[in-house]
Amino acid sequence: MKVHLQVDGSPVHAAASAADIAATGADGLFTFEGQHDVFFPLILAAGATGLDLMTNVAIAPPRSPLHLAHAAYDLQLYSGGRFRLGLGSQVKAHIEKRYGSKWERPAARMAETIAAIKAIFAAWEGHRLDFRGEFFTHTIMAPNFNPGPNPFGPPPVLLGALGPVMTRTAAEVADGLLVMPFNSARHFAERTVPAVADGLRRAGRPTDGFQIIAQAMVAVGRDEADLAAAIDGVAALISFYGSTPAYLPVLEAEGWADVQPELNALSKQGRFAEMRRLIGDEVVARIGIVGTPEECAQQIADRFSEHATEVCCYFPGYTPRTADVADLIGALHRTPALR
Repeated sequence: MKVHLQVDGSPVHAAASAADIAATGADGLFTFEGQHDVFFPLILAAGATGLDLMTNVAIAPPRSPLHLAHAAYDLQLYSGGRFRLGLGSQVKAHIEKRYGSKWERPAARMAETIAAIKAIFAAWEGHRLDFRGEFFTHTIMAPNFNPGPNPFGPPPVLLGALGPVMTRTAAEVADGLLVMPFNSARHFAERTVPAVADGLRRAGRPTDGFQIIAQAMVAVGRDEADLAAAIDGVAALISFYGSTPAYLPVLEAEGWADVQPELNALSKQGRFAEMRRLIGDEVVARIGIVGTPEECAQQIADRFSEHATEVCCYFPGYTPRTADVADLIGALHRTPALR
């Protein structure tokens, strides 16, 4: 399996972080839209390494499809064709209260955003721009606004999803699915995979050519103290994700739905340490990936390799030893994808 790691989003550290990721043997790197802009670090990373690049994810609702298309085109051009545009919808509270934007019919809006971006790409490749949708209209592309055909072709557009509607939407309109890292083997097999199949069937698309990129919260370590710190970091992130109602389906699939309201209440009170204490080792093991590099690689393969040829590994809240990361990547490279 190909392996991608998260680059440091700070523009001060992004180039050095990208070089460090390349030294581990990883195939690519990605940015997360958190404390920094999701596009700027990839410019620095593109100049520092020859790795694959992607946003994972750029939050689409607050942005115009044209803004997204320009950013993606330029990163594809600058990187020599190594860029993929990963998009996500976020959740209502963040779109309205953090981004100050409008939340409406998220799956339909994401589908139209991707369609609009692809129409803009097509216009730059020489086709007439005449996109008229429910949310967006793009009908003007004068020569002085048109960068022309991208010598490396338009970049692929991926969609991050968890629930069945958004997952189905990804399979209908996107070039690939970014599987939400808050997941489990049961949820992936019983809910994600059928939703992908449904979306491809509805769109009349073949399974070949549709990328499924797995994502995993990984607690890796050979030393007992290292592994304990890693488990704590993954558990803290699981508690944060689990506090959001949108992520309830994963807890439901595992029989842990009752913990979600309690996590949600504690999060609103800022009692994050107490949230973490609600996440036991079994929860971490089922939603995260835990163990030595070789054990983690096997768990990732068992969960995803029948359907995914790539994985994005997160190491939340801790910094694993470089040797452990390199061993994990080496083990995953030796894992045959079954798809």
